[in-house]
Amino acid sequence: MITGKGIGVSTGVAIGKLKYQTNKLPRAEKRLITDVSAEIKRFESAKAKAATQLAELYVKTQKKLGEENSLLFQIHQMMLEDLDYNDSIIELIQNEKVCSEYAVQETGRKFAEIFSNMDDEYMKGRSADVKDVSDRVIRILTGLSFDDGMDSEPYILAAEDLSPSDTAQIDQDRVLAIVTSGGSSNSHTAIFARTMGVPAVIGVTDIPLSEYNGKEIAVNGSTGEIFVEPDAAVKEKLLQEMEKQRHLRQLWKQFQGKKTTTKDGRRVNLYANIGGPKDLKAVLANDAEGIGLFRSEFLFLERSTLPTEEEQFQAYRAVAEKMDGKRVVIRTLDIGADKQAESLHLPKEDNPALGMRAIRICLTRPEIFKTQLRALYRASHYGRIAIMFPMITSVEEVQRSKELCSQVKEELKQQGIPFSEDVELGIMIETPAAALISDELAQEVDFFSVGSNDLTQYTLAIDRQNSSLLPFCNTHHKAVLRMIQMSAENAHKSKIWIGICGELAADESLTETFMKMGIDELSVAPSSVLPLRMKISSISLK
Repeated sequence: MITGKGIGVSTGVAIGKLKYQTNKLPRAEKRLITDVSAEIKRFESAKAKAATQLAELYVKTQKKLGEENSLLFQIHQMMLEDLDYNDSIIELIQNEKVCSEYAVQETGRKFAEIFSNMDDEYMKGRSADVKDVSDRVIRILTGLSFDDGMDSEPYILAAEDLSPSDTAQIDQDRVLAIVTSGGSSNSHTAIFARTMGVPAVIGVTDIPLSEYNGKEIAVNGSTGEIFVEPDAAVKEKLLQEMEKQRHLRQLWKQFQGKKTTTKDGRRVNLYANIGGPKDLKAVLANDAEGIGLFRSEFLFLERSTLPTEEEQFQAYRAVAEKMDGKRVVIRTLDIGADKQAESLHLPKEDNPALGMRAIRICLTRPEIFKTQLRALYRASHYGRIAIMFPMITSVEEVQRSKELCSQVKEELKQQGIPFSEDVELGIMIETPAAALISDELAQEVDFFSVGSNDLTQYTLAIDRQNSSLLPFCNTHHKAVLRMIQMSAENAHKSKIWIGICGELAADESLTETFMKMGIDELSVAPSSVLPLRMKISSISLK
């Protein structure tokens, strides 16, 4: 038996035959052509076919993984139509009289290198996308198929790394687990695997995966362990873990339709995080009691123009109506740092995590902020909407935001447009500054919601997008927990409620700690709702 170790990015256990998939295309030769016009037409034809494939992949991914994950393939379509990208390919064909596949290969390599050398983590991530788009066009030009060549039996998929296209097209009925030697915890592979519920381990560099093609392999997505040709004892242990997980899934179903209460009767609101209206199906299927974080920036990302008031209104209204009177907390525009919107034309910053983002953009671009606030208040007529401001660091920021809310309400009244007068206003506690003055901030708002991801990043001075810093990123750090506790105490002194909507909300090792702090609400991924409800029901605070 041979053992390996990587990073578990999607929990679960699987045992099956390893199928190694090589994603590397053979290098395109610099083949000279004589008919430039015909070669350009050949490229345009391949590009049109690629656009059709991406449109189909967008629809397929949207149905399988939700709107937030499918948006990636809209990005790919935009890259495919990028003028600089296309001009570079055509100029190579015209000037050097080379074949299309070579021109696409060289252009893709050049653009990917430009992106990978950028300081911004979001832009660095586009390097893989340019390569993926270019590979797609090259496959079409050379007649190579995207089919993985696997047989019909279930298998564990291994690769050096998986492109977004490869991952989105995984057959969930056949792939038992995913193992890669590359990747990161924030990669598309990791995100898609978690969404699909497929165990996944990345960063396995201590054993040569390609040499064990066809061998039996066991994967533990929780611990990051890999076992090649596992012995009877290991297999028995993992089979017991698999049975335990199956049993847990059955237990979780028993909490469907029940209120979230501790063993001694303390009521807790258990909400879900969503990235757009398409995620509502998962929210309702997992019986969330409300929505604690609606990421409104999905309306602004990956488009060249700002969303209109009507577009935003329709999206917010759809969620409010379907939640049927349950609270829907919508976070106002949180763009900046790792999320960039072309339509905002933000300047490049040396340190975007500490730069112009979230509420800072809204307060310096009030015309954009007021458009969103109008849409939110209009949608409040159709359900129980709460508005939440991100990245707050001062009382003045909150007061200015409230002034704009008042202006919007007055305008709507004058125009005879209905809205609710009972819209709650809250803020995210995601900076140390907000936690330290939470006693003053609590006087201004109706609720707090702790964004534990950014609060950890800013408290520990660690870039959460930098995978090399993971060993130093202690999400259970006393400083972070004390910030949360301080905020909870100050919230309750002012008789307002406090929730947590970051990754820590689903961390069951901290659930009892949060209950003892008096946290009133936890907002998690829809799939974590029922497991967390079961956990809370086992806790006694007496």
